[in-house]
Amino acid sequence: MPAAPSTRNGYIRIDCYGGLNQLRRDLCDGIAVARLLNATMVLPKFEVAAYWNESSGFADVFDVDHFIEQTRGYVEVVKDMPEEISLKEPFKVDCRKRKGHFDYVETVLPALLEHRYISLTPAMSQRKDRYPAHVKACYCQGCYNALQLNKKVEAKAMELLQAIPKPFLSLHLRFEPDMVAYSRCEYSALSSKSLDVIEAARGEDRNVLIGDAARLWRNRGKCPLTPSETAFILQALGIPTETNIYLAAGDGLMELEGFTSIYKNMYTKSSLLTHEDFERMHGNTKAALDYYVSVNSDAYVTTFFGNMDKMVTAMRTMQGLQKTLVLSRRAFANYTAAGLAGDQLAKAMWDAHREDYIMGRGLALPEHCFCEFKL
Repeated sequence: MPAAPSTRNGYIRIDCYGGLNQLRRDLCDGIAVARLLNATMVLPKFEVAAYWNESSGFADVFDVDHFIEQTRGYVEVVKDMPEEISLKEPFKVDCRKRKGHFDYVETVLPALLEHRYISLTPAMSQRKDRYPAHVKACYCQGCYNALQLNKKVEAKAMELLQAIPKPFLSLHLRFEPDMVAYSRCEYSALSSKSLDVIEAARGEDRNVLIGDAARLWRNRGKCPLTPSETAFILQALGIPTETNIYLAAGDGLMELEGFTSIYKNMYTKSSLLTHEDFERMHGNTKAALDYYVSVNSDAYVTTFFGNMDKMVTAMRTMQGLQKTLVLSRRAFANYTAAGLAGDQLAKAMWDAHREDYIMGRGLALPEHCFCEFKL
């Protein structure tokens, strides 16, 4: 890999929005962009979003010194800038709404050269396999080797991991009101309480789809699995009901009794940590604990392939942990739409997941798995 140039084109601060795993995604992209543009990366600013009720920053979750040390030689990272630079506001470049392929060198480098200090929000759609090899190596090093929980958070995560009976499966179950409302899917068998909170979370532009549009949407796998549907699929895959399960999830899960009535050995952060520890934690810290436990679990299953799942499955794949599975919402929707139920549906779900269940998945590795080489 060619050494980073000794002179830089300026400073880039990556502005990260959302929950921990969205922040991490943006940061990983930002590391690559900084190298691509030959810029010095300033430790990122974690923007507070009202939805996440979050106030913790980079150093509250990650080990700053380890990050700087592990990225040395790949990209220059600094905590502070020269005074003449830090006193002025950065020029803002927001690439979040960019669609399809575009070139950071063409679109962002001119602003960096002109202003010398920019704040960048990376594009979500950028394909990383198109980066030059040295930028790919920088991305992989920064995202998978340099990002490490700080000692305080890691100690609490290890304490949590040790408290879970072994062996155990970590389940990332997503069925919160906002997620269901955003999906625009209709669920007829939910409790009136769940329906009320979903309706309260629904915006004016998120009305429930009806008719053919609803059927097509569900058959494309766009509707979150309910807890009871998740329990049914796990049983179809032969996962014993006495399995120890760690629930890696945030607050507000609906209809959870549909799962716990079948899989009773379930553990959560709130049940394993002291009340004082749990109440003191920010949302990002709680998400970091879920991430750590999930990466180190005997098996990992998720009902949705979101930002956390991409990070967890990538790290598990990098570490050679193959018992990782993404449940297929599409298969479940198509088979139930075809009228399958009971044993027939269970067999169909086993067939749909059989190869994935045995082999595991590595879908979250960057495109074409370019991080699989030894760094």
